[in-house]
Amino acid sequence: MTLKRPGFLIIASLVAMAIVLSSCGGYALGSQGSSSSQAAAPSGKPASGPEVNGVISGVAEKVRPATVLVQNLAVAPRDSSQAIGGGLVPRGLGTGFIFDDAGFIITNHHVVDGAVRLRVVLAPPDNRQFDARLLGSDLQTDLAVMKIDGERLPTVPLGNSEDLKVGEWVVAVGNALGLPGGPTVTAGVVSALAREVQEPSQQGTAGPTLYGLIQTDAAINPGNSGGPLVDLSGSVIGVNTLGSSDANNIGFAISIGPAKAIVEQLRQNGRVARGYLGIGAASVNEAIKGALSLPQANGVVVNDVQAGGPAATGGLRAGDVIVGLGDTVINDRSDLERALSTQYKPGDAVAVKVLRDAREQILQVRLGDRPAPPAPPSR
Repeated sequence: MTLKRPGFLIIASLVAMAIVLSSCGGYALGSQGSSSSQAAAPSGKPASGPEVNGVISGVAEKVRPATVLVQNLAVAPRDSSQAIGGGLVPRGLGTGFIFDDAGFIITNHHVVDGAVRLRVVLAPPDNRQFDARLLGSDLQTDLAVMKIDGERLPTVPLGNSEDLKVGEWVVAVGNALGLPGGPTVTAGVVSALAREVQEPSQQGTAGPTLYGLIQTDAAINPGNSGGPLVDLSGSVIGVNTLGSSDANNIGFAISIGPAKAIVEQLRQNGRVARGYLGIGAASVNEAIKGALSLPQANGVVVNDVQAGGPAATGGLRAGDVIVGLGDTVINDRSDLERALSTQYKPGDAVAVKVLRDAREQILQVRLGDRPAPPAPPSR
């Protein structure tokens, strides 16, 4: 499955899309099923009646005002015809949402990455524009927090993703294709939970793996990344981030539950302080369970151990299966990443519970500081 980052809509692509859409007329737009005024019933589910339509339109009225357009501005080439003043040019478009009336906005890391300046535009009929300050951005979780200064800012509440169930209705809101008229609305269901997906490669290097994602069949189109995925009460349960380019109705959102702790670190400190083990690891599945004769398909198997790293110093070996970190039960990579990102910090001494040769052992590891990602190759 080929994944795309739907949110960072390159301006050149937007121009090309505008030409295609204008030549196809209204019929092509209608056939995409992405109308902002009424969400079509997703394939395979009962046709939406007046009650469902009324709920979704109510959600749209509640969430759209707080859903903002994010413009990523870069230095304009000398011969650019798209310069907007100050020597800057729109590099790409994405979405964000205001979750605090003091002007704090959640979006994706890849929406703001590389920006010289960030501009936020509120949805119609407000249409106010603000220069945004980037408070912090995290590549590993693809989350970022910005702030604008304004009065009477609309907000959308953060909900709870821990109680989500497969089959529940959800609504995705965002600036699909950067079209004028404000955010668009699509509806669907939660297709799956706890997905692990590697982000698309960036400048020749593989992107990070995102854990604990919500999979949905609500359309997540170019321009939508960083926008809210909400439940039928209008509360945010995910941050739209990825879509499939070679499959129908497959999109992914970052669960808001684990995202809250990351957002708070970015808001307060501008970065995420993660404990670092220095291992390569994978969630235990049925195949790994059988190969290692494990009692159940839970835990994280260690594939390799960095020489001289915290795990190696603490005695971890390739083939160990991590089932606990301190008081936290580790069922998969998502649990491990969440614990290292939100419960422990560099320098902490932590008890690592492992299964080795069918026996449980406790190893003491002093966590290190996660190295910075390698710089992108020069062009």
